[in-house]
Amino acid sequence: MRDTVIRTLIELGKEDKDVELITGDLGFGVLKSFWETLPNQFINAGIAEQNMTGVAAGMALEGKKVFTYSIGNFPTLRCLEQIRNDCAYHNANVNVICVGGGYVYGSLGMSHHATEDIAILRALPDVTVICPGDPVEASLAVKKIAQTDGTCYLRLGRGGEQNVNTVIKEFEIGKAYKLRDAKDLNRKVAVFSTGAILEETSKACDMLEQQGIAVEQYSFPTVKPIDRAVIEDCADRFDNIFTVEEHNIVGGFGGAVAEVLAECGGKAKLHRIGIDDFYCIEVGSQAYLREQVGINAEGIVRKVKGVFGE
Repeated sequence: MRDTVIRTLIELGKEDKDVELITGDLGFGVLKSFWETLPNQFINAGIAEQNMTGVAAGMALEGKKVFTYSIGNFPTLRCLEQIRNDCAYHNANVNVICVGGGYVYGSLGMSHHATEDIAILRALPDVTVICPGDPVEASLAVKKIAQTDGTCYLRLGRGGEQNVNTVIKEFEIGKAYKLRDAKDLNRKVAVFSTGAILEETSKACDMLEQQGIAVEQYSFPTVKPIDRAVIEDCADRFDNIFTVEEHNIVGGFGGAVAEVLAECGGKAKLHRIGIDDFYCIEVGSQAYLREQVGINAEGIVRKVKGVFGE
């Protein structure tokens, strides 16, 4: 996903000299092709994310389309005040890229986990929050936000994700994408996911269908603004909606869906699948940590089947 985004930024930067990329002294293996191709549109701000964000805001207010880049929670929580005061308050055209949403950097411990970022960034007024599920969504999202004014948070996974969304043709901010229809079975559910957990979610949906539970699956690459129409429609047609995210369930994607459901009056009951409001003290690969907290495919299946008493 990250490689796809950088390739897309190179394409955009060749066409538009106002596109700028700033890194916080990270990602050189990925970013090398950008600075070699567009050396005058690249800045290494050093391990100084607060300064990086302030510089980005200043450049944006002078007409540049700026992308900041770092891993885990470094481009967000470390410089939250600068995102709030310098970028969001001024509606500056700054796009904050986080590589490693969730447990991507699980082997480096809790300091490198990004598990509260969706909740925190979506609480900032006028900040768009985009969490692509696969490289296709990520590439199209970058092209869209480069053409869109204002401050945006782009939360990526790692490299090597598989393409899952085969229905998307162009990226619309605030739109969810239906990936499969529920078959006409007595037991059926709607499953929503955001971010790179999409691949695990799709595996889980395959497993559920094999076990007689019909699934209508949606990818929500935009968390803010969220696709209220899809949520309200599913709330009228399904008894159970499941949200899946590699993020704390408090205030995250599931919380955003819950806010809509609380106001729309549909019949569906919401079940949030994510990190149950704790910091994971385990150290290991992303796959290992997903398993430990129950957000791998098997864990998702268990939670869905549990609603049916299985």
